[in-house]
This record gives sequence, C-alpha cells and structure tokens, in this order.
Amino acid sequence: MLLDRFLPKTEFTSYEDFCENFKINVPENFNFAFDVVDVIAAEDPEKNAMVWCNPAGAEARFSFAEMSRFSNKAANFFKAHGIKKGDPVMLILKRRYEFWFCLLGLHKIGAICIPATHLLTKKDIVYRCNAADIKMIVSVAEDDVIRHVEEAEPESPTLVKKVLVGGSKEGWVDFNAELEGMSDKFDRPVGSEATCNDDIMLLYFTSGTTGMPKMVQHDFTYPLGHILTARYWQNVEDGGLHLTVADTGWAKAMWGKIYGQWISGASVFVYDYDKFVPSELLSVISRYKITSFCAPPTIYRFFIKEDLTKYDLSSLKYCVIAGEPLNPEVYHQFLKATGLKLYEGYGQTELTVTIANYPWIDPKPGSMGKPSPGYSVGLLNDEGKPCEIGEEGQIVIYTDKSIPVGMFKGYYRDPEMTKKVWNNGIYYTGDMAWKDEDGYYWFVGRADDLIKSSGYRIGPFEVESALLEHPAVLECAITAVPDPIRGQVVKATVVLTKNYKPSDELVKELQEHVKKVTAPYKYPRIIEFVDELPKTISGKIRRVEIREKDK
Repeated sequence: MLLDRFLPKTEFTSYEDFCENFKINVPENFNFAFDVVDVIAAEDPEKNAMVWCNPAGAEARFSFAEMSRFSNKAANFFKAHGIKKGDPVMLILKRRYEFWFCLLGLHKIGAICIPATHLLTKKDIVYRCNAADIKMIVSVAEDDVIRHVEEAEPESPTLVKKVLVGGSKEGWVDFNAELEGMSDKFDRPVGSEATCNDDIMLLYFTSGTTGMPKMVQHDFTYPLGHILTARYWQNVEDGGLHLTVADTGWAKAMWGKIYGQWISGASVFVYDYDKFVPSELLSVISRYKITSFCAPPTIYRFFIKEDLTKYDLSSLKYCVIAGEPLNPEVYHQFLKATGLKLYEGYGQTELTVTIANYPWIDPKPGSMGKPSPGYSVGLLNDEGKPCEIGEEGQIVIYTDKSIPVGMFKGYYRDPEMTKKVWNNGIYYTGDMAWKDEDGYYWFVGRADDLIKSSGYRIGPFEVESALLEHPAVLECAITAVPDPIRGQVVKATVVLTKNYKPSDELVKELQEHVKKVTAPYKYPRIIEFVDELPKTISGKIRRVEIREKDK
C-alpha cells in the first residue's frame, strides 16, 4: 500500500497511540502528480481513481493509468501555451473532471494553481489577477463566467491566455480540442525546472467575512498533510469510494477530492451538480455505494428532513462533518435515522484537519473533538495566557518546535498580515473555543463575533444552535447591537421556514426557547426577520454586514 511509504506506522490502537506514534516521512522534492498518481498508475494501472456523474445521467470513470495519461497531456498543453514553473494559473472549473487533469498537469510543470469559484464577478477576477499576476485562466464554458472573465481582461495586464473547457469561443483556447492532440508522455523536469518541497504549489484566496481576500500559499508537501484528513478523520478505505461535497473552487475540495484519498488508496466520487437537491444526492449515494461521506451540517440538515428509509444507505460506513460547527440536534436525528455517528472536524484553508473526532474517541455531539497529531493546539485568553478548563479563548497552534506537515507558508506577498497572525512561534486562528475536562474542544465563534453583554461573553454559535432547534427557524445569524446600559445586546437575524410568518408572538416564543435551551442572559433581545442572510461567495454568513447596519 502506498501509504506505507510515507508513514512508519499506519495502524493505531488508541487516540493516545495515534498522537504519540503518527509521523509523516516527507521525501525530498515530493511531487504528488509524479510520486503518487504516476506511481499507482505504474504499479496498479487499472485501480480506480475517480467516478464522475451528473444529474443528466452522464458518467465517466478514470483509472490511475488514465489520470496519469491525461495529466501528461494537460502538462504538455500548458507548456505549449507558455506556462512554466512558477507561473500562476487560475482554474474556474466547478466539478468538471477536467479540473483534475489540469491540477495534476500544473503540478508536473511546477506552475502555481489557483482554484476559484464560478461565482466570481469582474471585480473579484480583476483583484485576483493583479494580486497574483495570473497568466492564464481556465474556465468552464458558461456565459456568466465567460462574460466576467472577458470584462476583467482589460484591467488584468498579466493575463495572456484564456482557456475554455467544454466549449469554444473566439478569443479563447479550446482545451478539449487541443488536449486530444497532445502527447501523453511527459518527462519529470530536472535541474532548475524540477519542483522542490518549498516551491508554491497552490494559492487560495480566502473569502473572509471582513476585508479583501488573503492569498494562502501551500507548498508541494501540502498533499501529505491530508493523510490525516482522509485516512484517519474521514476514515477512507483502500478500494473504497469517498464523496466530499465541495466545489473545486474551495480548499475543501483538496481536503476531500484528491490528495489524502488517493494516497490512502480510495477512489473519489464526484457528483457534478449545480443545484443541491437532497433526494437526488441521497439517490446517488445509494446507487453508487458510497462508503465514506463528508459534508457541511447544512447538507445533513436537509437529509434528516427526508424519509431516509427510502434509500439504501447500507454501503455508508463513515460520515464526517466540517465547514461550520455541528448542531447537536442534527447529530442525534441523523444517528437515529441511520445508525451512523457524525465525526466533526475543524481546520482552516491555512491548515489541514487540526482538531477532530477520530475513530478511537467517542464523539460528543457539538464538539470539534481533540487535536490532531503533529498539531500543538492551545487556547489563549485575552491576556495571552493559557486558558483553564471551561474557559473560552482563541485557538492557537504552537510552531516553535515543529510546523505541521500541510500547514500554510504564510500569506503570499503579505508579510505584514502573516506576522500579524503568526509570530513568536504561535499561529492565531482567530477562532474561539473552550476545552472540557476530557480534552474535547468546543467551538464558540470567530474572535470578531463574540458578544460582551453586561459583563457576560456570549458566543454566537450556541445561540444560533438553540434557535435552529426551533421548527420556525431555517437560518439565523447572531450579532451584537450597541446598548448604552449593557454595552451590547444579542440580536438574532432570522430566516423563517415556509410554515411560519413574522409576529410579536413568534418573537416571544423564540426568546423563551433560547432561555430554556441555553442560559437566560443569552437570549436575543432583538429579533429581526429577513428573507435571506448576507453571505460571502463561499456561503459564510457576513455578520459584519449585519453589524454595520446596526451601528
């Protein structure tokens, strides 16, 4: 098994054994495309790498031999169009399988891949092109995306090539047509053209809830860090079929749709849909016999509203949850319906899985779990001192003794921002949590989102979780409103489910509900009903926008 080449020990008997003895051997000049994909292709060419399908009924399967061959063709394509080692190339490819060809081809050349969402506007594209000196954009053949790229081009002087996947248009290179004529042989570069572990492999523009996006840079060792993510948190199996719900524009795709899964011997499943329909996704899981599954809580919230007895989910052996904190109510209802526990995990675009519920520990519903091996995790209070049990503080990573494999290398071209969050051997995540007496971590909220009312510190997540347990609440956001007496008071901005309408009676009902579920001082003194919540392009709630309106 390929995993044995990177880990001195692969099987563990307990969480303690895991933390003490897990270690990643990082080879010199590691390159995932050559050292994983091509190696599997040579040793087990017919081994399945990917199963792809879409709601229209189209289906494609790719062995590792085919992935190797197509990535060679893609590398030759990029090289023919002037892309060299270190050149930034942006991929806006949604869930099209060509994304994997392009990603691996860019790895082989040593170019910098910048995955991006199709939801970017002209302004977003101009900002990214100029911030990273993007040389080429590879895009899906969709009118809105094409239009935004073309509108951005005059203000993006470094952009010299536009490439279209799945279509043709004047002024664009036809990727699919040209790929056919490319050689499927590509020799590993040597000398100055060869990649080194410290070279930049990926750049991610993080869509923060405040300010302009930051550029998170990952080097060529990054894929090895996701052995933790795939093999030991998602619990993927050699020969299994894993589905992570994520668009390729987000870092979550790297967490669940390629690196750790392939190193661990699992195949990745890609469902190329535009609109999430719970019944269709459940049917796909049943039909293709998915063995492990990862999705944000929102997906599970919709699942538990379906009649799950209609679907054969017997192939599912393991389910994990990430992207936002898990509400305990979702955990209990899914367990009751399926018999499967949900194993929550925590990390950031800057990190791999940092805290998680691993197989050797029993998950506590609503808890992120315990720290991953290799990550020295702590909590610091407002005075910068370590927190006591039960005390809320900011999650930090201590890097003075060692830096976890897969952790980012700083923000590209922004040493000041890097130093602001990572200094004196400590990386400050900006996320608040507390730790219980058993060593489990519990998410509270972003440091910027904490509410201080009448001397109390209130985390928005706990109040939001309480409200979401009420059948009237579809979505909600908790923010602070300035108050002359209490300093701040809690406000809930609520989107109602279809069977409820705003009323003074419902406001009182929701307030009483929160008082009973949490503590009386945490209830929202202000409740505003809205049709939708302001969100970033990645779907995160922009609480800052709500706060700005309430100043």
